[in-house]
Amino acid sequence: MSVTVPLVLVVGVLVFIAWRYLGLKLWHALIALLFGFLLAATALAPDIRAAIGAALNWITGK
Repeated sequence: MSVTVPLVLVVGVLVFIAWRYLGLKLWHALIALLFGFLLAATALAPDIRAAIGAALNWITGK
């Protein structure tokens, strides 16, 4: 699965909405970003990618 620009934009919009309307602080977002970056370097990364791919396939009906 390759992450496409539209998926990145959707997640970016969700983060913006959380920041603007749900009280997400900048440091919360930075910690989540760092966590995601570090999680991508673990042995769980392929399983997470597979789960995201399966969820996207289910949503799009492929």
